[in-house]
Amino acid sequence: MTRRPALSMVFMAALLLGFAAPARAQQPALPVPEPLRGPWYQGECAAPEALLQLTARTAARLPDDGPARLIRFAEARAVDGWTMGIGRGAEAPRILLRGTATALETAEPDAKLRDDRLPGATPVQAWHRCPAAPPGIAALHGEGVTFLSALEGLEAACGTGSPSPEICLAAVMREGDVSGDGRLSVAEIARLARGATWLLAAAEDATPETALVAGGGGMLAGVALGRLVMESLDYDGDGKLSVAELGQDRVAFGRATGTANGRPLRLEGLQEGVALVRGVLEGLLFDRQ
Repeated sequence: MTRRPALSMVFMAALLLGFAAPARAQQPALPVPEPLRGPWYQGECAAPEALLQLTARTAARLPDDGPARLIRFAEARAVDGWTMGIGRGAEAPRILLRGTATALETAEPDAKLRDDRLPGATPVQAWHRCPAAPPGIAALHGEGVTFLSALEGLEAACGTGSPSPEICLAAVMREGDVSGDGRLSVAEIARLARGATWLLAAAEDATPETALVAGGGGMLAGVALGRLVMESLDYDGDGKLSVAELGQDRVAFGRATGTANGRPLRLEGLQEGVALVRGVLEGLLFDRQ
């Protein structure tokens, strides 16, 4: 039986709560212009052929019949009337954007085409706005698109250069607290997990069918993750997580400086006890997979 599901669940918990070590990422010099952000469509609004969701630092193209494409901008700059977003990875995918609040053009140049020759012969695609997302698109992509926007806020508050853990925790609460009561429930944590599941699927070029399957798996994993995090951090046992509980031992990092009395004990016994407890917990978690 593989241990990967349980390990990935624990890692996702750390990521969602902002406690994972942030990766050093270069902030783009030029974000997607505000009028261009939001959903764009091709085809009739009642049954669009494709959706393009633009946020400040991401382009997510979601065809009705075909693989998704997610480009998170490591860099963005102006190129001859276009805004060019450049993704991460060895291929460094690029997308060109230009338009107004009601009409958009995009081009995705070949990796071999030099920047000084853009867009060259690259096909240009036209996109338009719709009054509202069709119910099918909203059901399939709604939580994921919302999480994508929330993730950019969390990265800004929790990433390298964040001034304090309090700001990071406030961002987690702001993005996750649907009810507005200042606490995170199992359902609210599960919602974040489902959004993260969608994002990972989109990054792997998921088709609509694959996204649907991932959404179903995310539903179950999200509830399990919510319960795991709740049982781990709900110190007062009220069934919800407050900012104080999220920040326990983290906001006041390093302020506990010990006591001068006493003598150091052997740590071998403590290590054996911790190993025993860890083995029991891992057995319980992995037997459920």
